[in-house]
Amino acid sequence: MGVLAFCQSLLHSMFPPELRYAATKFFNKFFLWFSPYCYYDITEIDGVNTNELYNAVQLYLSTYASVTDNRLSLSKAPNATSLTFGLSSTASIIDNFSGITVWWEHIVTQRQSQSFSWRPLPEEKRGFTLKIKKRDKSLILDTYLDHILSKANEIKRNNQDRLLYTNSGGGSVDRGHPWESVPFKHPSTFETLAMDPVKKSEIMDDLLSFAEGESFYQQTGRAWKRGYLLYGPPGTGKSSMIAAMANFLGYDIYDLELTEVNTNSDLRTLLMKTTSKSIIVIEDIDCSINLTNRSKAGRKSHSPLETEITKIAGSNASAGPDGGSSMTLSGLLNFTDGLWSCCGSERIFIFTTNHIEKLDPALLRSGRMDMHIYMSFCSFEALKVLLKNYVGLNEKDLWKNEFVTDMEQVIEDAEMTPADISEILIKNRRNKEKALKELLEGLQRENNKKKKLISGGEAVGFEKEEKSSSTEEVVEEEEEEEEEKRELEKQVEYSES
Repeated sequence: MGVLAFCQSLLHSMFPPELRYAATKFFNKFFLWFSPYCYYDITEIDGVNTNELYNAVQLYLSTYASVTDNRLSLSKAPNATSLTFGLSSTASIIDNFSGITVWWEHIVTQRQSQSFSWRPLPEEKRGFTLKIKKRDKSLILDTYLDHILSKANEIKRNNQDRLLYTNSGGGSVDRGHPWESVPFKHPSTFETLAMDPVKKSEIMDDLLSFAEGESFYQQTGRAWKRGYLLYGPPGTGKSSMIAAMANFLGYDIYDLELTEVNTNSDLRTLLMKTTSKSIIVIEDIDCSINLTNRSKAGRKSHSPLETEITKIAGSNASAGPDGGSSMTLSGLLNFTDGLWSCCGSERIFIFTTNHIEKLDPALLRSGRMDMHIYMSFCSFEALKVLLKNYVGLNEKDLWKNEFVTDMEQVIEDAEMTPADISEILIKNRRNKEKALKELLEGLQRENNKKKKLISGGEAVGFEKEEKSSSTEEVVEEEEEEEEEKRELEKQVEYSES
């Protein structure tokens, strides 16, 4: 030991630190030159900013660490629904991409003590080292890193709760914070949605085709967006459909309240503040602002008082007809399909309405609302989903129950909404037989009401026909009497002459 210490001190005295550093650097370059591998360091801190690539690599490799490494670190991000596995110091992982093997090493070292700084750095210096064979460098490096970034975003999105944004009340366009958000934890899925399975399958296929169609939209020169119009009576599941879409794709929801938007410029600002992979919803669009059919509106006649009020209101160019919002239909059309709709990608626009006939045709055309989805009254296929959800009645048990077979005969004519049926089942969910019995009675009751209305309408029509026929007979009799009078008058005049 003494000899080694003596030799070490002798070498230090003969070779100053600068020379030793230069020699070490030379030998490192020498070995790297003949090494079949190339190395890439990805540090946690890039200057004074956080390196996003480091975070992406950490998330990406965490999917492998959970099953391959013996020592892990655990973390949970805000709004996350699950834990994230992290690599310990000096951990190594082998990955395979496109048939090519790469090596990752996680390195953690102590940072040298730093002087006073307004932005102090962490005590530990962390980073990843990527090792690739030189012959594979040009083949996969760029595509591999793009793959890591894409997978990391997907993992982050799956680990976090969906967010529901709104512009009503708290959001302020002027202050630069037009949206406020809360965690979105709606349990609706396509599996629990009361709808015909064929229609559900069509919608799910269309959503998947959109989400996986980035290259298609780029190739065709179209903005990566899609529009859906949900229309039908109240209580048919339009809001549940939106939640199911968001959970199916993993998108956030922006609930746009048009009554809170003052101008077209504010509408564009709200659009620019939305993120990619999101659903922008305008519910009850026929009630939000005046978006009725312009061809019908143009034929309406106004009283002199209404005309005078319109002239007075028109003197203020920045105010709408009620002195509030001056947003126009043209502004909304540009919002969904104009140049500003291209600001962002992978976004879905959803409009809902109870009265599709009130909307302007320009709002409904393809390119704005690409798919029109009619949310109908509850069909028997939808009823089977509700029975499974609320009372646990499986497909194989349906035909063994006499109540269900009777329901199939009356449900189409009863025209009950899924919301009405769900309320009956929820109220009696602890007693399956009672729930089915009350539901059947409710369907029969609604069915009888419809029959009475139809029969009443036929009776009224028959009375009208009788009245019209009797009126025609009276008219004919009066005409005959008038004709006889004229004939008598002619005969009297002839006899007098």
